[in-house]
Amino acid sequence: MTDTLSPSNGPTDQQQISEIELLCTLGPASMNERTIQRLTDLGVTLFRINLSHTDAADLAAVIATVQSFTDVPICLDTEGAQIRTAALADDMQDLRENDFIRAVGADHPAGNREITFHPDHIVGALEVGDILSIDFNAALVQVVEADATGCLLRVLTGGRIGKNKAVTLQRPITMAPLTEKDRAAIAVGRKAGIRHFALSFANTPADVDEIRRLSGEDSVIISKIECINGYNNLREIAALSDAVLIDRGDLSREIPIEQIPSIQKRITATAKACGVKVYVATNLLETMVEAPVPTRAEVNDIFNTLADGADGLVLAAETAIGVNPVACANMVVRLVREFRRKDFPADTYTLGDTSLLVPPHGGTLISRVALPEERDRAAQLPRVEVEREDLVDAEQIALGTFSPLRGFMDREMLDSVLDTYRLPDGTVWPLPVVLRLPAERVAGLKAQSRVVLTGPGGDPHSLLEISEIFEIDPAAVAERWFGTISQDHPGVRRLFEGGRTLIAGDVTLITPTQHDNPRYELSPSQLRLIFTHKGWSRVVGFHTRNVAHRAHEHIQLQALEQTHADGLLISPVAGKRKPGDFLAETVLDCYQALIDSGAYPEGRALLSSFHTYPRYAGPREAVFTALCRKNMGCSHFIIGRDHTGVGDFYAPDASQTLFGELGDIGIQPVFFDAIGYNATAERYVEAGGGDEVTAISATLVRDLMTADEDIPDWLLSSSVVKALSDRVARGDALFETVK
Repeated sequence: MTDTLSPSNGPTDQQQISEIELLCTLGPASMNERTIQRLTDLGVTLFRINLSHTDAADLAAVIATVQSFTDVPICLDTEGAQIRTAALADDMQDLRENDFIRAVGADHPAGNREITFHPDHIVGALEVGDILSIDFNAALVQVVEADATGCLLRVLTGGRIGKNKAVTLQRPITMAPLTEKDRAAIAVGRKAGIRHFALSFANTPADVDEIRRLSGEDSVIISKIECINGYNNLREIAALSDAVLIDRGDLSREIPIEQIPSIQKRITATAKACGVKVYVATNLLETMVEAPVPTRAEVNDIFNTLADGADGLVLAAETAIGVNPVACANMVVRLVREFRRKDFPADTYTLGDTSLLVPPHGGTLISRVALPEERDRAAQLPRVEVEREDLVDAEQIALGTFSPLRGFMDREMLDSVLDTYRLPDGTVWPLPVVLRLPAERVAGLKAQSRVVLTGPGGDPHSLLEISEIFEIDPAAVAERWFGTISQDHPGVRRLFEGGRTLIAGDVTLITPTQHDNPRYELSPSQLRLIFTHKGWSRVVGFHTRNVAHRAHEHIQLQALEQTHADGLLISPVAGKRKPGDFLAETVLDCYQALIDSGAYPEGRALLSSFHTYPRYAGPREAVFTALCRKNMGCSHFIIGRDHTGVGDFYAPDASQTLFGELGDIGIQPVFFDAIGYNATAERYVEAGGGDEVTAISATLVRDLMTADEDIPDWLLSSSVVKALSDRVARGDALFETVK
């Protein structure tokens, strides 16, 4: 048997990566509140605005937008002494080998067989014989004629080029360290309170002096080493800078790519010797611009870059235009955590946890699953038949859903939970998890013995190591547990109907239960694996036993937006329910239909059933369901009005009150009031807010379906209605009928 899995002693996503800095470029993929705040949460230390891809007229607005979303400093990255392609006739242009095209001045709009460059004077500075590499060697051209109107270029190596792409001239050429756009941008930045500036293509110490003169003595200057001149003048440049940044992409235009690794090491060592920080950029996670995970070469590159002494890592295209900027930053933080472990495996390997998901409750995700030899030994042990709900609890304990519980509670734990909402060690735990047996099944059992728990069929399910056998007073326990002894309360009634004798002890799963809906079953460890693979570290959980009506859709989408979460875990209850309740398979079919319809942002919703049963414990159960989702990897949990309420036994806001009294439990509740539909405004609003609203509930849906009446679109999505209709057409039941 394995007793623990995935120790989580590292920081959550809200803890920064401190000494090792993370710089992220903002662009079309990340210039929004959710992404910027998520990157902030992951510990980004500097947001970079690339002036080569930002219009001067838009800069002030861009800065204001970023500053409205985060307090992380902004760095303006200058265009610098760099040649780039200017406007083309089309966004992309194919240059054919051995063809000829003209390079014209910037004041002459480029035609179909023409090209021009920034800065404006460059075309006039080109000479016959010059060779230019365009867009990371996409094309190679040579100047074969030059006159006052421009140059004729021969295409030596064909390729597809784009506008605003870097161009390398294969001879030294004098260029100003800052463009006019740079100078104007620095002024705009200073007015907005920006102190960080990156000097692109730093060639000489004088270039650093120039940008510091314009940006102020209190500015932080990051000199980018991305050309041979910069490398040759490194010590002098570093001495005047606050940091140097190795741009491996542009550097490889002038230095053979096979020399870049050794050059990077030399620059890093020199910068460290000069006492300045060194950052590394280009292709760190280039694969993740489009793919969900990096290559092994990329993670090795980052790890070795850190081992060389880099103070920071720079994500450029990964966060500016990539499909998932947050996942890229998440991956860097995980790599940094792994680098910091310093306990690299020798002869044996122990799985380390570099996930940024919230730690399991209590710090350890319990896993108590029998090994083959334990199953063989258990076959010889006495068997005790228990209720189906007891098997459900035993299985969830063993799989870690109820972490840190390792078994059914003893008297000390029960009293502590009932009186303080905590386990004896002080860990918050609101709900008793106990095994009750009638007197006839207790006969012959004793503490310090081992038995096998079975269902009605006698098949072995789990191993119980009995630690204590004790009796309770059901009335006294009911009062402390449910706040009432009224047998009109279903939880109290179930307590009185069960035995007075409780059996405590650790459990080990022997054979998992075969459930009716296996296609959506995922254990806490599996969910954590999936979230990590998706690059999610902030996940909102949603607990439900009903089909998805519009109010549920509304609060789910609102929770995603409010928390800036990476994803939503839709976690319907699959297990025992009351007659008249929607069957679990009905609920799951409807949610699958809703996901298929595109109701949720693409790639940000996961459906996974939670095999449990209603405990009718009101606010205690609300906290319990949140902690279960915490163990599954959720950082946030949706709590609605009257969450897990039972009749009139608990105040509608009782769950919210208990969460407030318990304080930080490691998962953040997201509270919502009851949601209704305002027909006049055609929108969903909180009930009681002064608007005329129609209440939305699963009861209303059931009533309309039972009466065979049409279900309006404001109540249920058309995809959900179709899923229900399809079940009816197949002859599948919709509701629970068995008591």
